[in-house]
Amino acid sequence: MVGSEKENGSSPAPPSQKAEVKKKYGVMNPISYAGPTEADLHRNALLEKLLMESGIYESMEETARREEVLRRLDQIIKDWVKQLTRQKGYTEKMVEEANGIVRTFGSYRLGVHGPNADIDTLCIGPSYVTREHDFFVILHNILLEMEEVSDLQPVNDAHVPVMKFKFQGISIDLLYASVSLLIVPEDLDISQNSVLYNTDEKTVRSLNGCRVADQILKLVPNVENFCTTLRCLKFWAKRRGVYSNVTGFLGGVNWALLVAQVCQLYPNAIPSMLVSRFFRVYTNWRWPNPVMLCPIEEDDLGFNVWDPRKWSRDRTHLMPIITPAYPCMNSSYNVSASTLRVMVEQFLFGNKVCEEIELNKANWSCLFEPSLFFESYKNYLQVDIVAADADDLLAWRGWVESRLRLLTLKIERDTDGMLQCHPFPNEYIDTSKPCAHCAFFMGLQRQPGVKVQEGQQFDIRATVDEFKQGVNSYNLWRPGMDIFVSHVRRRQLPAYIFPEGYKRQRQLRHTTTTTTPEGSSSPSSEKRFKRKHDASSGHGKPKKTSFGSPECVGIGGSSIPVNSGIEDLACESSITQKVVLESEDGANPESMQPSAIRLSLESTA
Repeated sequence: MVGSEKENGSSPAPPSQKAEVKKKYGVMNPISYAGPTEADLHRNALLEKLLMESGIYESMEETARREEVLRRLDQIIKDWVKQLTRQKGYTEKMVEEANGIVRTFGSYRLGVHGPNADIDTLCIGPSYVTREHDFFVILHNILLEMEEVSDLQPVNDAHVPVMKFKFQGISIDLLYASVSLLIVPEDLDISQNSVLYNTDEKTVRSLNGCRVADQILKLVPNVENFCTTLRCLKFWAKRRGVYSNVTGFLGGVNWALLVAQVCQLYPNAIPSMLVSRFFRVYTNWRWPNPVMLCPIEEDDLGFNVWDPRKWSRDRTHLMPIITPAYPCMNSSYNVSASTLRVMVEQFLFGNKVCEEIELNKANWSCLFEPSLFFESYKNYLQVDIVAADADDLLAWRGWVESRLRLLTLKIERDTDGMLQCHPFPNEYIDTSKPCAHCAFFMGLQRQPGVKVQEGQQFDIRATVDEFKQGVNSYNLWRPGMDIFVSHVRRRQLPAYIFPEGYKRQRQLRHTTTTTTPEGSSSPSSEKRFKRKHDASSGHGKPKKTSFGSPECVGIGGSSIPVNSGIEDLACESSITQKVVLESEDGANPESMQPSAIRLSLESTA
């Protein structure tokens, strides 16, 4: 999967480390046992300085607040379990011994959380305390009455059921697991497989977060180096627009597992080396070969583990990143062909920057340049989400966002992969609108390097309708909740998406000798050049709806703009592809009825 590497000029390990230096931590043999050179140490100091100045570490005051919130939450859980034990008719002795515990997982457990990050927490209760009623009804009502609690949002139909809320301003994601014990000991060891005995799959998934986090920390050679490297890569992924499990990219646990694999391959490397090796490894990784920190464990408890030889669904996974705790699962099943393509290009970007850093031709700040998403495509899908008020929007937005990756998959499916999507995980809000509003965007382009037949069209009417039907299956739908899907050209992007509140002039763009599928490229050979301002293109301004997008007509509640003219697509072919909206009989787009609208690709010389 990755080639071997020869490290020269490395420092010998101190005598105290010699017993550990040759230890194998993962399923793959280490690529190199080399430690840092003086140059590596210098680059490491610069990297840590940049991370400190970037504001990704929280203050001591916020750390103390989090600890206090967790203490309060733990006490609430204990009181809740005792209350339920009494209500269910158990003896007073049983009530006295009744207990519930709170464990953390995710970024907080791994020690890589930043300011304002949420805390992933797991509540573990006895066998007689149920998730459906006791957790999502009784505990929900207890929290609802507390002044410290706000933005309470139960999501009981999720793949992993969760209650989201803020406690004294700190965001909490609370899961529940009922274990086969009448009394839950305070020191319960959930790393033992026996804790899964007689539990359902939702409970297993709820417990898995804590079990995976504990295993990761046991399987890396140096926890401190792992944490610093993971902080760096999470910061990078957010800046480059590839940090979002729900959108089809990678979330916190996925990045943690990828970093842990690199730590195993370079057990004596420090963070500056590990960041560079991270991009080197995953630029050359042959997906869908899986990333695994340890062998997949079989057990007699009967839960399915990831095994593409046995399960046909597992064979469809494009970027398998396997969790190290039983039952081993693919944590990145949301990744699609489109999002994998974007991530591979971003790994290439990171690799080229790190190569230049090692040659002293660039500094660390180049690695964290924001993604030029709104510069990279000529065509976008704009998904506007509206609701009657902020509370309704919170729940509705969460549901719609969880469905957006399905829109990417449906477009891939219905166009045979010819129309590629790049969903961007950032949410944008137009505060000038009278209703509660937010929007997400997807970049669109045809598959590079593939010839398109004359008059070939990509009709996504049925795709949008199917997506809309799935979104409308929301059980908690309320009046005012709606969604609008529009095709917008780059020059039609609404002003509120830009930091200054107005459209920036696109005067700077990265180029290299090798064109990427996104139409943008790595800064390793970057050149700056001027682009003509939109005003000089001769196109008039598009009409605007109340959502700041081109004038739209509804398609079963969704919408496609009727006035979108022709716009070139970024491509590698000598044939310029154009996205147009036209009727079945070639009529003027302005006069089309909703049923006659299609998104098309026309080829011109």
